[in-house]
Amino acid sequence: MRLLERMRKEWFMIGIVLAIAGAKLEPSIGVNGGPLKPEITVSYIAVATIFFNSGLSLKTEELTSALVHIKLHLFIQIFTLAFFPATIWLFLQLLSITPINEWLLKGLQTVGCMPPPVSSAVILTKAVGGNEIVGVYIFQVLWLTVH
Repeated sequence: MRLLERMRKEWFMIGIVLAIAGAKLEPSIGVNGGPLKPEITVSYIAVATIFFNSGLSLKTEELTSALVHIKLHLFIQIFTLAFFPATIWLFLQLLSITPINEWLLKGLQTVGCMPPPVSSAVILTKAVGGNEIVGVYIFQVLWLTVH
């Protein structure tokens, strides 16, 4: 009985291990064009599910009141899509005179231009007691901007 209780408590970790084992045993299921169609399910369905689940926890009144913070939204858009990539670019210009591999620098530049992952950003906003409504809205706009 204790094993069953432990499995119920650790269901997520067990699921991750089973998913990894399944991917190792039969990797063709998850390739582009395979039965899971990750080019559709990951790009659209998974992201939409994250937004939907995040939105379920929001109060409608708080969401509508957050939409009027135009200056805040504009600041976040400029910071995320202009200031941070420009800062990374300047930092990479300094690093380019060092013997660091050129492809590593290109990878850092690519990552520096991407918005933060939606799920972790929402979780971190909740964890620090931030305005998660503004956070969810901003990340939805960012996702729509880059897709």
